[in-house]
Amino acid sequence: MKLEKSGKGPLVREIRITPIAIVDPPLLNAAGLHAPYALRTIVELETEDGIVGISEIPGNEAIDEALREASNIIIGKDVYQLGKIQRELEAWFGKDSSQDRGDAPWDQRKLVHIFSALEVACLDIIGKITNRPVVDLLGGKMRDAVPFAAYLFFKYEGAGGKLGFSKDPAANGWAAARQEKAIDPEGIVAQARAMCQAYGFQSIKLKGGAFEPEVEVASMQALYQAFGEGVPLRFDPNAIWKPETALKYGKIMEPILEYLEDPVRGQDHMAWLRKMIQTPLATNMCTTSFDEIPASIDLGSEDIILSDHHFWGGLRASMELSRVCTTFGRQLSMHSNSHLGISLAAMVHLGAALPDLPYALDTHYPWQSEEVITGGALEFQEGAVPVPSGPGLGVELDRSALATLHQQYLDCGLKKRNDEIEMQKVHPEWTFKKIRW
Repeated sequence: MKLEKSGKGPLVREIRITPIAIVDPPLLNAAGLHAPYALRTIVELETEDGIVGISEIPGNEAIDEALREASNIIIGKDVYQLGKIQRELEAWFGKDSSQDRGDAPWDQRKLVHIFSALEVACLDIIGKITNRPVVDLLGGKMRDAVPFAAYLFFKYEGAGGKLGFSKDPAANGWAAARQEKAIDPEGIVAQARAMCQAYGFQSIKLKGGAFEPEVEVASMQALYQAFGEGVPLRFDPNAIWKPETALKYGKIMEPILEYLEDPVRGQDHMAWLRKMIQTPLATNMCTTSFDEIPASIDLGSEDIILSDHHFWGGLRASMELSRVCTTFGRQLSMHSNSHLGISLAAMVHLGAALPDLPYALDTHYPWQSEEVITGGALEFQEGAVPVPSGPGLGVELDRSALATLHQQYLDCGLKKRNDEIEMQKVHPEWTFKKIRW
């Protein structure tokens, strides 16, 4: 396609879409079991002047195909014209609705994925052009480093990847600890100690929904006994509890929780529970889009919204969400999914720009053993990640690693995430239930 100069900004000449697979341990959740590989998609936008911006989103075959369709819109566009790009994407694909999110704990809406990928890559380009970090494009740095929480999982033994349920005997430190089984309070406490020692995390989250409430609540109590009042604790059963179950165990955990995340399904049930317990309620399942906020405010369904720029329409939309939360007495933190350093860098820039950051953010990063950026994994300092100092996102693609992880995608055969199928390989009779206990 021949491009004409607009005189207004750099035009996109090419988009490159590379699906990758990264090794993922056998982590348990309400929807089943993580596959041996997690899927991500790396997006590169290159301008006519040869400047490349990058982004990373949760991957699946449908999203990748939609990104290829989006090349009809993004090629030839001025990277500064993000509003126009978003409007044209909405006209092409149709706006997402809350009904599109589905029942699984993760989010599979199409438009928010596509636009967030393009927006982050465009902001990376703009930062490189202006020689400013992305945090400055979002309003400027409010903090030099962004705190994260240790994100614990019930899990089966194993490393994931080709090793599956086997362990790498050469691993040591956290690399060895993350391969260990954790299906009871003792295993969870051991996992927490190892992760906090390796990364310096100052707060802890446990993903629940995998076992009976008695086991999971006992694990939270064991964490409280092991770490004391000085380490904030949060718990997330992924909306798999009945309201009466959530009330019973929510009351038991009131003395030890910083917040309780998605104990029940839906805004109505969350609002009912919110009136019954003192613990703040957080969500990344019942209020997941701007069109759900009016009902959230009317009902009082949560205290904390866990944003995710991949699912809320990008970094700038997340800044808008922060203002909405402030206006209506909500607090804002961040949700996470299995990710690499490009997504983490974007989260850090956003976290550094947010006016208020009352809670450490979620991250799966310690569970990943591979990287796609040059220089290896981003460093945590006392549980926090310093804002990358370079222009744009401040991270660059390692093209050799990208090629390796793309080949891993081709070899593993996975096209989308399905934790139910993975669980059935271990427990053939197991089926996903939206509400189990």
